[in-house]
Amino acid sequence: MVKNMGEISMLYDFYGELLTKRQKDVLEYYYGDDYTLGEIAEMAGISRQAVYDTVRKAEKSLRSYESRLGLVERFRRTKDQTDRISAMLDEMISSADDDVLAAKLTDVRDIIEGLDEE
Repeated sequence: MVKNMGEISMLYDFYGELLTKRQKDVLEYYYGDDYTLGEIAEMAGISRQAVYDTVRKAEKSLRSYESRLGLVERFRRTKDQTDRISAMLDEMISSADDDVLAAKLTDVRDIIEGLDEE
């Protein structure tokens, strides 16, 4: 369930705006606020089964968007690559004999790490 929660959370971050309002609301209550299906059903005035169906349909939609667009996978690959570059730069900085070179490498590393924050 935890892996599924992390996966759905990431997919929701990328594709949530493509869901219907009801799907977004239900997923936010279910995954974001940790409400039970029964609690969501009571708040929304629908059956527990309708909430369950909405969660499953929304999850299926999110996975479908990812299979077509691949934005999450691209993000993960880019993150892995920038992490590797940062690690290599750290090694180069620590072994640099030239202070000017070390400062420039540090600037490059900071720029790359800043990409993760955008």
